[in-house]
Amino acid sequence: MSTSTPVVALQKPKDISLGEIEAELSQIWLGQSKGQGVPLASRASTFSMVVYEPEEFQQLLAGLGFYEGPIDGVNGEDARQAIEAAQKHYGLKITGHVNPPTLSKLREEFAKLSPDQQEYENLDARGFQISEAIAAANPCRIITICPTFGIEDKGVTAQVSAYCPLQRQSSKLVCCEYITLRGTKEALNRVGSLVTSLMVPELPRFVWWKATPNPEQELFQELATSSNCTVVDSSYFSDPRSELLKMQQLVEQEIYIADLNWHRLSPWQELTAAAFDPPERRMSLGEIDSITIDYEKGNDSQALLFLGWFASRLGWTPTSYVVESGDYDITHIKFQGECDREILAELAGVPVADMGEIPGDLVALRLNSSNPEADCCTILCSETTGCMRMEAGGSAQSCRTEQVTALSDQKAEALMAQQLQRWGHDVLYEESLAVTAQLLGLAS
Repeated sequence: MSTSTPVVALQKPKDISLGEIEAELSQIWLGQSKGQGVPLASRASTFSMVVYEPEEFQQLLAGLGFYEGPIDGVNGEDARQAIEAAQKHYGLKITGHVNPPTLSKLREEFAKLSPDQQEYENLDARGFQISEAIAAANPCRIITICPTFGIEDKGVTAQVSAYCPLQRQSSKLVCCEYITLRGTKEALNRVGSLVTSLMVPELPRFVWWKATPNPEQELFQELATSSNCTVVDSSYFSDPRSELLKMQQLVEQEIYIADLNWHRLSPWQELTAAAFDPPERRMSLGEIDSITIDYEKGNDSQALLFLGWFASRLGWTPTSYVVESGDYDITHIKFQGECDREILAELAGVPVADMGEIPGDLVALRLNSSNPEADCCTILCSETTGCMRMEAGGSAQSCRTEQVTALSDQKAEALMAQQLQRWGHDVLYEESLAVTAQLLGLAS
C-alpha cells in the first residue's frame, strides 16, 4: 500500500520581475542555514522540467459563468458539474468530459464575449502544486508556464517558491524550485529564450506540454528543440489524426517525443504478445489477416497507435484508409503483408454510457484469419467494458480470450513520474508511430 509524501514550503510564493528570478532563488537557499552554518535544505540535482499548463477548459467555463472553482486543472466534481451544465446549455451530449465538440463550442461562445465579459475572478492555482509522485523524484527546477485567456497583453508575471518532500529516511530536506510564469499566449511566446535559459545547465531537460502540441507555435518549437524529451498525452488531442501526424514530423526532426498515452497501451501489448508465445501459435502469426479494435468513442489515438504497433511488428504496409460516418465512427484500413497478402483492419468508436477517466481507452481487440486451420484467433477485452461485439458471430469459442487489466494508475502525473526515469529514444514507439503516420497519410 502506497502512502503519500508530505510536501512543505520553504516560503510563500513571491511575485518578482523576470530579471529577479535567479537572484530571488539564490536568496531562498542562502536563508536556509538559520544561523547554523549548514543549510537545512538543499537543491536537488536531477533534472529541470518545463510544464506548459493551459487548463483552458476551466478558464473558458469560468468566463462563461459555469465554473466558480480554482483554475487548477483538476477535473473534480465541481469541474465535471460545470462541464455537464455547459453541455446541457449548448445542446451537446452530456459526458462530464471536455471532448473536442465541447471544447470547440466553449471557444466559440467565449470569443463572442466582450473583453470585459471575458474577465473572471477565479483563483489561478496553477504552478503552486505538483504531483507528489513527481515532487518525490526531486527535480531540481520546475518552470510552469500558465497562459491566460480573456485579458489584454500586460506582459509576463513571475513567481518563485520552493517545496520539499519530507523523506522519512533523512532529516535533511531535498527541495524543488518552482518558477511560475503567467501571461497571454502572445506574451509567453516572447519569453521562450528566457524559459530555456532558466533550465539548469548540464542537467537533463524535460518539457511536459499539457495541451495539443502546435509545432508552428514559437514557444513550443523553442522548448522542444532545447529539451532532451518533450512529453505529450495524445488522449487529450483535440484532433488526434492530424496531431499524430505532427508528432511524426517532430520525430523526423530528431525531436525526442514521449506520449504518455502510449504507455497506457502496455497491458494490451503484453497480453497480445503473450497470446502468441506458444510455438504452435507463433507459427500462425503470419496467417492473421483481420484485426478489429474497439475504443471509447471520442479519441482514437490509442487505437491508431496500437494498430501502428501491431502492423510494424509484422511488417505490414498500409495501402488504404477509409472513414465511414455513423454512430461507431468506423474506419477501414487495408495493409499488404508478406507475399502480397491483404490484411483488413477495422477501428470502431464505441459509445459507452460511463466514460472512463482517459478519453479513448481501448475496449476490445480481435485478431483472426480467413484460414480456418490457423490457430490465431485472439480476443482481448477490457475488464471494465467487456467486448460483446467481438464475441458475436459464433466463432468466439475457438478463440483465445483474455481480460485486460488497465495500469494501476493511468493518470498523467503517475505516468510522467515514470517517464522522468526513462532515458533515450523509445525506438518501439517511433517505429509504431511511423506506421500510424503512413496509414493516416492515406486518408481520403
